[in-house]
Amino acid sequence: MYSHKQIYLDYAAATPVDRRVSRLVFELSGKFYGNPSSAHGFGLAAKEVLEKARKKIAAILAVKAEEIFFTGSGTESDNLAILGVARANKHKGRHIITSNIEHLAVLNACRKLEEEGFEVTYLSADSNGLVDPSLAQKFLRKTTILVSIMHANNEIGAIQPIKKISEAMSEFRPIFHSDACQSAGFLNICPHTLGVDLLSFNSSKIYGSKGIGCLYKKSGIDLESFFSGGSQEKGLRAGTENSALAAGLALALETAEEKKKEEGRRLTDLRDWFIGKIMVEIPDAKLNGDRKKRLPNNINISFKDVNGEMLMLALAQKGIAVSTGSACTSSNAGTSHVIKAIGDSLRQPADGGKKWGNLRISLGRETTKRDLAYFLNILKKETSRLAML
Repeated sequence: MYSHKQIYLDYAAATPVDRRVSRLVFELSGKFYGNPSSAHGFGLAAKEVLEKARKKIAAILAVKAEEIFFTGSGTESDNLAILGVARANKHKGRHIITSNIEHLAVLNACRKLEEEGFEVTYLSADSNGLVDPSLAQKFLRKTTILVSIMHANNEIGAIQPIKKISEAMSEFRPIFHSDACQSAGFLNICPHTLGVDLLSFNSSKIYGSKGIGCLYKKSGIDLESFFSGGSQEKGLRAGTENSALAAGLALALETAEEKKKEEGRRLTDLRDWFIGKIMVEIPDAKLNGDRKKRLPNNINISFKDVNGEMLMLALAQKGIAVSTGSACTSSNAGTSHVIKAIGDSLRQPADGGKKWGNLRISLGRETTKRDLAYFLNILKKETSRLAML
């Protein structure tokens, strides 16, 4: 089928489904097909599967089962947290704080709220993609009802000091949300450890099925649902729950936690080795994001005089799957808002206005040093060829 060796290096966009997870989802889908809201035996059996998954996730996060809510995706979890908190608490204030490098699930939700009369402060990340906790404190006011800062960036892998940001906001203590879709499986995402009131993550980034996400909501936090329908998920998310996908998410999270330490070390070693190779063997390449405060699997590199889209497509023709940024924005032309936010690397006046194109290379469980060495040879040839166009 393919004329080239196929190497997948886009794990930040989506991971393969773990075989144990896919087998579990398949088996449960066939066996427990009743509606969890039905009062008969079939429905009660499906409900039991759903609640068992909820309890397992709660135990991993060290929270209460009633604080776990299933959604259809990470985006939905982010939207439910941000829109839900703002609309339910607008009588307390209409000011929101976020950062300028958030996922569009957060940024577009905030822009929607601006249209509804809310005021949003967008904190600037530094050149390494990190948000200074003192900035959150500086812009905090009595009318601030929500702060949303991602745990780790989906494009450059920068790990934010969430606990310190939480501590910096102790004076007025607004509701604090964090998008942990990229950090789940790599970092400690226990809400109490991070100091957050709301936490979003999804299944497709931790070797689970697509179409299922999760929102942790601390007891006592008011959310307004934007769904119209039944009373599922305590009225926050109308629609028949998918018990099998929920169980798959719970297993995927459990497996990721078991592998976290060992896999984190392995991927960090691969990451650092590959970054070093690129910097030595490819002229005018630079790393985007902090060198150390980044996810173990994330490598985001800019190449001088190279169009990132053309490079990505050229690599795809050679069997290498990478991206130029978030898969959610891949259809949009132009520079990633994250790259722009940390210092637009497409145009550097000091370089005479030369163009820079970037690649996001994200590693995973199947990535080997041999694969990366093979990729490096192709990358060197393609960046050299494209720089001459």
